[in-house]
Amino acid sequence: MRAKRPTSFDIAELAGVSQSTVSRALRHDSMVSEDTRLKVEQAARQLNYKVDVNARNLRSQRTNTLALLLYEDPGTSESLINPFFLSILGSVTRASAKRGYDLLISFQQSSADWNADYAASKRADGIIFLGYGDYTAYLDKISSLDEAGIEYITWGPVIPGQPGHFIGSDNVQGTAEAVSHLIATGHRDIAFLGDISENCPEYRDRHQGYLKALAACGLSADPVLRIDSQTSEEAGYAAAIRLLDSGHRFDAVVAACDLVAIGALHALRDRGVSVPGDVSVVGFDDIQAASYTNPPLTTVRQDTVAAGELLVENLLRLMNGRSLEQTIIPARLVLRGSTRRRE
Repeated sequence: MRAKRPTSFDIAELAGVSQSTVSRALRHDSMVSEDTRLKVEQAARQLNYKVDVNARNLRSQRTNTLALLLYEDPGTSESLINPFFLSILGSVTRASAKRGYDLLISFQQSSADWNADYAASKRADGIIFLGYGDYTAYLDKISSLDEAGIEYITWGPVIPGQPGHFIGSDNVQGTAEAVSHLIATGHRDIAFLGDISENCPEYRDRHQGYLKALAACGLSADPVLRIDSQTSEEAGYAAAIRLLDSGHRFDAVVAACDLVAIGALHALRDRGVSVPGDVSVVGFDDIQAASYTNPPLTTVRQDTVAAGELLVENLLRLMNGRSLEQTIIPARLVLRGSTRRRE
């Protein structure tokens, strides 16, 4: 005779909780405490209980799949993916799997109707956005998701009053820490490379951190030392060449991202400028390539592990009808060979 298959009610009895608590715990609902979840999981293992994913999905009308949409960035490389997002992508994948969700990955630019493609068509229960391109245009596009009641979350700028739900790094704090270090090591004429228009709010915040650190040390920003640059090594190279050709003195470069900083390193080397002997260079992101430039790039590290965990956890909170606050993750300065050390 075949043994009776254990049920969630059996787990509830063994764990000393209600059946509804067992259901929430097994789908990693954030309303269940860590201690209770572990007790339920231990009871499930003891009973050799296996979750019937198909039955659970039929009851909930959910796909048990999250969609992750990457911004298709033609300025980065042939892959069309900003290398910074590759690290977050790995973290999101692990965080989703840990919670029993599959991950559907695509580019944002493949369609103008994210709701029809992913949520309304039941391909995914919620959407994670990595990158946004033109910020103002992005806000217009996500308005249709709000109207349709679709749950989504974005890695990007955290701005008071903005629509949607965002998680991002503390861009002001991170850049201010980097500039403060440059000032402490004797730099005074510090340039900034990056687009600070309303379409690039994260770069604008990093520029605000740059200004904040200068002001805190009694220094003023020289407008001729700010050069626009898009997000690519080629753009960073061109911006550094413009800065060099301007004839204005500078002893350090703060780039809005690592790709721009790497381009600037190449331009300075091609012009015979020693880094860090003549000019120090700082980036932002800490992409993998930053460790392998010549010299290795000092940069501001964004915590991609925490980013992936929070993106998934907070999206699931939204899907379960819970309220959510915008979240800012601290960034950390990583010192390498492209900047001078303290004496």
